[in-house]
Amino acid sequence: MCPALSKPPPGPLPRRLLAQYLLLLRLHPLLTKAVSSAVLSALGSLLSQVIERSRKKPGSSKSLDLSGPLRFAIYGFLFTGPLSHYFYLYLEQLIPSNVPFAMVKRLLLDRLVVAPPFLLLFFFVMNLLEGKDLSAFAEKIKNGYWVALKMNWKVWTPVQFINVNYVPLQFRVLFGNLVALFWFAYLASIKKR
Repeated sequence: MCPALSKPPPGPLPRRLLAQYLLLLRLHPLLTKAVSSAVLSALGSLLSQVIERSRKKPGSSKSLDLSGPLRFAIYGFLFTGPLSHYFYLYLEQLIPSNVPFAMVKRLLLDRLVVAPPFLLLFFFVMNLLEGKDLSAFAEKIKNGYWVALKMNWKVWTPVQFINVNYVPLQFRVLFGNLVALFWFAYLASIKKR
């Protein structure tokens, strides 16, 4: 019988879910990280809508737009999960923890080399998934990229310092995804401006 389909260990639901996640992470690391990225990205988009709806006047439309979370799920599944998985593996090989100033080097590589194009990729993919043309993308970059990048550096620099230096390799994507739940809520609100 496939171990992933075996009966979960007894105990409280959170413990069983964690055990199942760890098993899937061991058996299918890339797929597990892609799926968790998709789910948490979609939840971030939903969170953005819930926050936005709570700020609207009473009596205005309260229905959720599921196309936004779907776009974020696609982005998380196809880009965030896989790219983060391989980035963290590569980072371990490129800058092992025993290299002098490894903590600072890892952080600088992530913040100055990886973060700017990764954020640009986010804007580009979202533009495509929304069915917009390149002029809309250029306008979004002109009006939102620099603001989002500065916020990225503020929010993610301490998070990534902890992530790339203290979080075990197999949990780095999940750790980032949990923080990204709120980050994607922020990005979704920026996209609407």
